[in-house]
Amino acid sequence: MSHYTDNLTQLGGDARPVNDPKDAVLERVPNPHPDVDYVARFTAPEFTSLCPVTGQPDFAHIVIDYVPGEWLVESKSLKLFLTSFRNHGAFHEDCTIYIAKRLKELLDPRWLRIAGYWYPRGGIPIDVFWQTGEAPKGVWVPETGVAPYRGRG
Repeated sequence: MSHYTDNLTQLGGDARPVNDPKDAVLERVPNPHPDVDYVARFTAPEFTSLCPVTGQPDFAHIVIDYVPGEWLVESKSLKLFLTSFRNHGAFHEDCTIYIAKRLKELLDPRWLRIAGYWYPRGGIPIDVFWQTGEAPKGVWVPETGVAPYRGRG
């Protein structure tokens, strides 16, 4: 199994998050089942970034689904990448789409989608959704499991 981790720089080490997502290192490992279409899901229910105008914190529930090809994202590097947004100022749409683009570039997945459910600021929730196209035929893609915002009523 060590051949999966031979080129990883963060797993098992003292890796710390950086303050800018552009400086974050995303790593990948070989997919042990590249002949099978399946969905891998990562959920970050406590994602945070900063408003680029006010500097106030923004919070989101991020759901990432992808059908891997030859590569899987290494989960510790993904966690550190997502954490790098904590002190980064960007709008909701920018954060969500930037995450998807970085993963698409790293993995070249058969399919990828991201759902960013952002908590309201100024009374308006902003939800951001993007995917690379249609999911491969026959792949079970569950709902994201995040209810749309309904307020307190």
